[in-house]
Amino acid sequence: MAEGPTIEAIREARRRIAPSIHHTPVFESASLNRSTGARLFFKCENLQRTGSFKIRGATNAIFSLPAEVAARGVVTHSSGNHGAAVAYAARQRGIPAWVVVPRDAAEVKRAAIADFGAEVLLCEPTLASREAAAREVIERTGATLIHPYDDDRIIAGQATAAAELIEDAGGLDLVLAPVSGGGLLAGTAIAAQSLEPRIRVVGCEPARADDAWRSLRSGKLERNERSDTIADGLRATLSERTFGILRERVEAIVRIEEEEILEAMRLVGERLKLVIEPSAAVAAAGALLGKLDVANERVGIVLSGGNLDLRRFFPSP
Repeated sequence: MAEGPTIEAIREARRRIAPSIHHTPVFESASLNRSTGARLFFKCENLQRTGSFKIRGATNAIFSLPAEVAARGVVTHSSGNHGAAVAYAARQRGIPAWVVVPRDAAEVKRAAIADFGAEVLLCEPTLASREAAAREVIERTGATLIHPYDDDRIIAGQATAAAELIEDAGGLDLVLAPVSGGGLLAGTAIAAQSLEPRIRVVGCEPARADDAWRSLRSGKLERNERSDTIADGLRATLSERTFGILRERVEAIVRIEEEEILEAMRLVGERLKLVIEPSAAVAAAGALLGKLDVANERVGIVLSGGNLDLRRFFPSP
């Protein structure tokens, strides 16, 4: 079995990051429960500091660094939320941060990274360009790479959201989380099955960026030929580390179409009065739109973030 972080590492991550994050609430909606025939528990990471769950992993990784290593700073590449989380956590520790951001990233996410004090370095929207720009920073400064998902410290930090959800909701049958690079879903699966082995874990993924779905079907790591989904936070691909964990621990991956992402955003906004980003809506769609049979089950849903660029929907006059 792929290892990943242990439940002890996840518990240590909870202690380490507690002063720096919110213990986010779990919401329910009577009308959504009636319409699905299930009991749905929404873990509101859209209300987290920096607007997403990413602060958990970034804080755990950065505050795990020895002082002499941390002093040289940290670098990452990110389409937005992880970059903002790294920038915030680095500021909390008082160290420099550099974030490589693709040119097509949402403007609201780029602005957040800069507002938290990191130096933003733009690159072309390819993985190769991201990695090359990050390497240049490392060679020039000695900074430590804080990878968005291919790191057990990151996975352990992300797992703390599921640990809180399971404690607060209690007695869950199923947990749904979005999947991109796989850090959140891997951590969710490890936490859920370590705390309550009976819990099933299912990942939800945009059909336009379905490498996890294809990888679990083929048994080997697949790559995306395109990743033009509206869920811009879910355009990354699995690593060998996260794929190994998902293959052993995740029951299935469900693909969500673009119109279903928008419909789930609408439902969550109308019924829960929450603003969520498309990446979070991918997980909600798994339960709300009949993609899974959730009738008579207690279902936890990780709403991964709320960094929505509202100017796309409400342009300035």
